[in-house]
Amino acid sequence: MTPAVKLAIKRKISHQLHEYRHDPASESYGTEAADKLGIEAARVFKTLVVSLDSRELVVGIVPVCSMLSLKQIAKVAGAKRATMADPLVVQRATGYVLGGVSPLGQKKRLKTVLDASALEYDSIFVSAGRRGLEIELAPGALLELTSGRTAKIAQPEKS
Repeated sequence: MTPAVKLAIKRKISHQLHEYRHDPASESYGTEAADKLGIEAARVFKTLVVSLDSRELVVGIVPVCSMLSLKQIAKVAGAKRATMADPLVVQRATGYVLGGVSPLGQKKRLKTVLDASALEYDSIFVSAGRRGLEIELAPGALLELTSGRTAKIAQPEKS
């Protein structure tokens, strides 16, 4: 059981776990999850960690069919600039490996921003803390567990 799942259980948050066989050759963990679970990609969210002004880490959660707008998350967080955080820093701060980073149960609780599109759904899917395991829960429950907020931080994928 991952720290993400333990947190949902401990806080008595209604959730459902979905497991699938992860393909190590997959280049997009979120898209793989949507495909293998047969879920609309707009309901599956990826957890990305950014560095604000090269000092503070913040989590951005966006649909797997979108990209995180670094400009928007910086603005929402009150910073001048956001860059993707170094993978080793992400692993140290969250306790999770890339492709399995969950917004829940992180070693160090980071400020969290969930893309506003999540509110269009009764439930969304995020990583449950390892590749091949997703947790389905209400967007409000995710915000409660992370003390997060919503904002428009997603932008369309570049083709």
